[in-house]
Amino acid sequence: MELRQLIPLFDTAASKWATLARLLRWLTLLWVFIGLAILFSASYPVGVAELDDGLYYFKRQIIAIIIGLIIFNWIIHSPLRRILSMAHWFVFLFMVLIFATLIPGIGTKALGSVRTIALGSFELQPSELIKPFLVLQGARVFGQWHKLKWQSRLIWLSIFALILGGILLQPNLSTTALCGMTLWLIALAAGLPYSYLGLTALSGAFLGVASISLRDYQRRRVMSFLDPWGNALNDGYQLVQSLLAIGSGGTWGTGYGLSQQKLFYLPIQYTDFIFAVFAEEFGFVGCVLFLMLLVVYSAIALLVALKATNAVHRLVAIGAMIFLVGQSLLNIGVAAGALPTTGLPLPLVSYGGNSIIASLLIAGLLIRVARESSEGQVVSLSQRRSDRL
Repeated sequence: MELRQLIPLFDTAASKWATLARLLRWLTLLWVFIGLAILFSASYPVGVAELDDGLYYFKRQIIAIIIGLIIFNWIIHSPLRRILSMAHWFVFLFMVLIFATLIPGIGTKALGSVRTIALGSFELQPSELIKPFLVLQGARVFGQWHKLKWQSRLIWLSIFALILGGILLQPNLSTTALCGMTLWLIALAAGLPYSYLGLTALSGAFLGVASISLRDYQRRRVMSFLDPWGNALNDGYQLVQSLLAIGSGGTWGTGYGLSQQKLFYLPIQYTDFIFAVFAEEFGFVGCVLFLMLLVVYSAIALLVALKATNAVHRLVAIGAMIFLVGQSLLNIGVAAGALPTTGLPLPLVSYGGNSIIASLLIAGLLIRVARESSEGQVVSLSQRRSDRL
């Protein structure tokens, strides 16, 4: 791979790709551009008021995007079998880092949770960065389930459970639920027995209910979701302000940069509730167009999965689609009051270096599957490696 291929604008090889791969690439870059435009508007007032620099969050997001795009292009141009062979090492690494956040003095506490590790000015969030590798390893394990010995199955199921348990202890129920559901849906697509899937679903539901019951703030989030207007100045404040922002947008929106709710009425408007700012500025029409982008993206991802002849590759495409489109719908559902408030960012839109890098890695995996599903590759016997777990 040539060095210029790591930079999307200079990657001339993309013109020779299959149609689905090229479409996904351009849709991903369009998604990133839309996200940057929304973030600039949503974060500018906060940057000026808190840091005396309206471009503070925007500039940091651009740096994260550049890093993410370099890795994104490396993935697109690397054989998927090579990436899959490295996945388990990254799963182990980030699992250790997830538990390291729970050690006093290592993890950084914010908003009642300990999810990050401070590395200078950068906050490393292992629960975000592990997502693409959960997709890869989940696809490897469940895609070859019938070939694995029961010991290997038990080991990997235990590792997945440990990862989810570590994220839950931070505590981060929303990310735990998203990662758990993604692994469960990958297993479902792989054709695992319904008895296994049913038992796992019941266990996950029990843990979720237990977490909500034991943690007062999670319980109050659920109660405020059911009736946000009943306590509009306290627990329901975020959701009420989000609904006011969405409702204020009307049909065509107030105009780019003219949101009123972002002016310190709507909390964390550049991360979890950034869609509310978008809805206020671009209105119902803008929301419909953004949802159409998600629909088209998911439709192409499904086509890529259906065209994949390799079972593991098919599951990688499905897992990538769930994380990108599924998480987007969850974030939008929270902003619109259809789901309880969570801490899930809007992929490729919300501020956060960990989130944007992880999302670009996942998009790169999806595009790589699209390329390998449409391009024949001749591989010598000496190059072939067994997929040992």
